[in-house]
Amino acid sequence: MKLSAAGERRTEAIANMGTNISFAKALGDGELIVGALAGHETSFEELVRRYQRPIAAYVYRMTGDYDAALDLTQEVFIKVHNSLVRYKSEFKFSTWIYKIAHNAAIDHLRRGAAREQALTTNVDGERREVHIESRRLTPEQESEREERRNEIEAVVHTLPAAYRELIVLRHSHDLSYDEIAEVTGLPLGTVKNRLFRAREAMRDELMQRGITGA
Repeated sequence: MKLSAAGERRTEAIANMGTNISFAKALGDGELIVGALAGHETSFEELVRRYQRPIAAYVYRMTGDYDAALDLTQEVFIKVHNSLVRYKSEFKFSTWIYKIAHNAAIDHLRRGAAREQALTTNVDGERREVHIESRRLTPEQESEREERRNEIEAVVHTLPAAYRELIVLRHSHDLSYDEIAEVTGLPLGTVKNRLFRAREAMRDELMQRGITGA
């Protein structure tokens, strides 16, 4: 029995489904966006897979509420899906999605916060710090490292909210100054100035606590 053209396409798509999933993982964001706009579900699913954890972590650090962060992350990807046709390829997709997440988190804080929500992060947990240790740390070294991280986190917690978000974006999510300006809507000079002031404030506080080289 000869299949219609539509039937042949459907059969081919089913046969290639597993291959398409593996292929999507090898594509860049821009190529996945083209695929998603063309109706390929695996393309958008791969974008979600790549960004759901960092977006959820960023939103959590802005809101301080785990459940709200999960809900907001879902909202972010719904907005991304519905707005993908308006995405402009001259901008990095990562910057674009962080801006959507930023706006979602800010709206949430404005809606629900009678009290100031805490932005917490661990500056010592930067991406460059995640590596395989060449040797196993002793229990004493592990204890010292954990204590140092806790001290740094406490210091970050004392920063004004406007400074904390920039520290999160720069040091936890490795965004450039230009990308931070795009995400937050702040002038580039303001971003640089606030980050400088935030680092100076952190350095002074850490020195008062007897911590150097942070």
